[in-house]
Amino acid sequence: MTQLEYAKKNIITPLVKRIAREEGLAPGEVSEYIKAGRVVIPRNLKHYIKKPCGIGYRLKTKVNANVGTSTDKAALGNELKKIEIAVKHGTDTIMDLSVGGDLARIRKEIIRHSPVPVGTVPIYEVAVNAQKNKGNFLKFTYTDMLDTLESQARQGVDFFTIHSGVTKESLSALRKQKRILGIVSRGGAMLAQWITQHKKENPFYEYFDRILDIASRYDITLSLGDGLRPGSILDATDKAQICELKILGRLAGRARKKNVQVMIEGPGHVPLDQIKENILLEKKLCHGAPFYVLGPLVTDVACGYDHITASIGGALAASFGADFLCYVTAAEHLRHPSLEDVKEGVIASRIAAHAADIVKKVKQAKQWDKDMSSARKKRDWKKQIKLSIDPDKAKLYRLSSKPGLSDVCTMCGKYCSIKLMEGCMRA
Repeated sequence: MTQLEYAKKNIITPLVKRIAREEGLAPGEVSEYIKAGRVVIPRNLKHYIKKPCGIGYRLKTKVNANVGTSTDKAALGNELKKIEIAVKHGTDTIMDLSVGGDLARIRKEIIRHSPVPVGTVPIYEVAVNAQKNKGNFLKFTYTDMLDTLESQARQGVDFFTIHSGVTKESLSALRKQKRILGIVSRGGAMLAQWITQHKKENPFYEYFDRILDIASRYDITLSLGDGLRPGSILDATDKAQICELKILGRLAGRARKKNVQVMIEGPGHVPLDQIKENILLEKKLCHGAPFYVLGPLVTDVACGYDHITASIGGALAASFGADFLCYVTAAEHLRHPSLEDVKEGVIASRIAAHAADIVKKVKQAKQWDKDMSSARKKRDWKKQIKLSIDPDKAKLYRLSSKPGLSDVCTMCGKYCSIKLMEGCMRA
């Protein structure tokens, strides 16, 4: 049975108990949220996960790190190193976005090396195989799609991004828009081209019930992809994006009826003043399903610093109710990310997630800050470093600039305000 089916039957599984313990909630609460579709636990029945996680209402905001080969960068070893770095610095999940090399082998190794849940975007493998076998990445059928989903499910993939909302209806809405950037989702663009060329409905939409059958057998969580997400802040929250979101809301309802866990993917590039509206719309149209956002990026001009742009948007989005942040690296829009890009992307997203958790009053979130403040008051440098979100960097900075007095830092030296106030408070 799936976790959703267990929850509907009021059976609390060991996995739910573990998630509840880690989140500081009662198992019954977590089970009720799963039953209501407000929490998901991505975990394929065939995949043992050392560090499972729950995503959704009243849980800590989670972070995802993307890895995977490209057509220009297909070295598997480098992607496995990225997983190690991402996990070390606190990612909750990994997504394999590979499109270069032996995809089945790459995915197998990523699943084997990842101690956290692994997601994929199956349309990538469908298209790559069509290009390899038929000389055209658009020459695939619905059976190719279903076969790919089945093979990935058997390998142990924990959640699928399924672009079922790119349909004839939503593409019609898109064509009526005056977007600066039409479709920036790779999977969304592939399916838009397929629909246009074949003059048929998106197979991920038309055969959605068949997809649900596969997901149900393996308890795979569906992440319903935002193929029409805005790629410019000037395209945000337009009719095409909302049309797709409404479709995803309907599909989420069908998934729950089949006992399939489901979350919704969201934008994208969104200006600060539209982020709250986007979160509230998703929660309304998708009946409280967990919301998985890419950033969002709050400006389009920060090339080389988009991990910062995304963390600003991510903190605001999560404070309004987004549940899952997909990291964005400094390499976004420019190149395949490096190991350092992955590290900085994960840390930036974790900062955003934690800042939002304080606002959402997630259990234990504020305690971390309280402990750090206490360590600062005592000028306990060892504890401050240990409590830092990146202890390695904090330690390096401390050692790189040694003060004349051991109980201060070189910013203020003997004029340290905290040290000066000790005498004041005792007077």
